[in-house]
Parts: sequence; structure tokens; C-alpha cells
Amino acid sequence: MDIDLIHKALANPLRRNILQWLKSPETFLSVEECGDFSRGVCAGHIERLGQVSQSTMSNHLSVLQQAGLVLVTKHGQWSYFSRNEDVIQQYIEHLKQHL
Repeated sequence: MDIDLIHKALANPLRRNILQWLKSPETFLSVEECGDFSRGVCAGHIERLGQVSQSTMSNHLSVLQQAGLVLVTKHGQWSYFSRNEDVIQQYIEHLKQHL
């Protein structure tokens, strides 16, 4: 776990929103449109929620992935994102112990 990468990732409000959307995607997206979210959330749906260009969202998702906060699963040409709950919990524990 790289604390500095996590801090950098969480410094951006859109990236914090992405983590919130991934925590409970059914709150923000319809199951009819996206499926049951068992694979995660498709990058295109995250892009629409963020109302940014594909390249901008790709950059934000890449920063979250590099920090270890999200996991990506490829299915054909589609990328599905989900939260990495293990790393998020490790980070929370780190904050509890060191701040």
C-alpha cells in the first residue's frame, strides 16, 4: 500500500465521487441499464456519471487503479471497475493508527 499514491488519488473530488459510486452503484445507476454489477461498473457508465470526457475519466480511473483503490476486470472490449475493499480498509486502519 502506497500511502502517498492514495493521498494523491483522494485529493481529487471526482475520484472520491467515483469511489462513492462504486460503493453503491445501484443508487446511481439502473440495474436494467447496467446489469447486476457483479462484474463491477462499466467505465462508460462511470464516465457518464462524472460528465467528463472519456480521456479525462480514463486518467482518473488510472490514478485510482495505480493507488490500489479500484480493481479492473476486462470482459471483451469492456472494462469494469470495482472498489478494492482490502486496500481501502488497510488505508482506514493506517489513518486510525497514525493520525
